[in-house]
Amino acid sequence: MNVSTAFYSSPIGILKVDASADFISSILFVKTIKGEDINESALTIKPTENPLIQKCIDQLQQYFEGNLQVFDLPLQQSGTIFQQKVWEQLRLIPYGRTISYQQLSVQINNVKAIRAVGTANGSNHLSIVVPCHRIIGSNGSLVGYSGDLWRKKWLLDHENKWKNGVQKLF
Repeated sequence: MNVSTAFYSSPIGILKVDASADFISSILFVKTIKGEDINESALTIKPTENPLIQKCIDQLQQYFEGNLQVFDLPLQQSGTIFQQKVWEQLRLIPYGRTISYQQLSVQINNVKAIRAVGTANGSNHLSIVVPCHRIIGSNGSLVGYSGDLWRKKWLLDHENKWKNGVQKLF
């Protein structure tokens, strides 16, 4: 399978987008490209020839502008059946809402799998589109985000602002 890669400069950092002709397979925040630290001001983001990546970048842009709440992209990431189940459930969390790891484990009918849910959540390679940032601790605290907690807070505040008006969750 031929995979194309492009970079998108979001308001909270560079996202690397990988896709085949049929599926988006990865959307991850990156700090380096080919081992070199990213100097965002010097980074030239080139247009991609992969129409699916361009569609993804367009939708990410709309999301960051507050004009898109539900992504419409064909997605495929490798994972176990359990991980796929968790990622599928993540996509059902409404824009601007949060749930806890415990609530997510209940939703997948495996209340004892809280830690496994956390691990699956952390293994998600489709940042923002599969909204793992919408998972919080049972006490309402911000916990665990592979893109750094400050980004998680930013994403939650961003969604809350566009969903409910200007407010702060944390």
